[in-house]
Amino acid sequence: MNADAFRYFYNYHFAENRKVWEHVASLTFEQFNQPIGYSRGSIREQVVHLLDVEDVWFSELQGIQPSDPLPETVTADDRDAIRAHWDKVEEKIRAYLAALQDDHLFSKPITEPEEDKFLFLWQVLLHVVNHATDHRAQLLRALHDLGVDTKSQDYIFYVYENQL
Repeated sequence: MNADAFRYFYNYHFAENRKVWEHVASLTFEQFNQPIGYSRGSIREQVVHLLDVEDVWFSELQGIQPSDPLPETVTADDRDAIRAHWDKVEEKIRAYLAALQDDHLFSKPITEPEEDKFLFLWQVLLHVVNHATDHRAQLLRALHDLGVDTKSQDYIFYVYENQL
């Protein structure tokens, strides 16, 4: 386990997020916001949850305040604002990972909230991607149900296409 492995793993994560976003961008506003009876709600609510959670975790790792969360419901199409916010969160994560050193992985950098103080950095880094994989799978299913031609997000396919 080393910092370079995590940077590579997060490159996969960001690539899969962008693929899902391409599908999301193709939806009508109504499809984007229609209620889904599973998990976080609409596709919009799933996407907003995914990016807000990442912002919170990486803010905790740095001991800083996360960005203000996006509103849960809207009456106008705000995909441009969501994409811009997601790009800022990704940029923040990439900057954090660029400075990551191998010896940091076994540190416990979170001081608040109490239940996260015992977590090693490597555990948080894995959790964030695992959490996103779960929500991307839910999004891919919802997109499929709307008639979108989606593809697998398996990590190994990313590895095949992005040899070290």
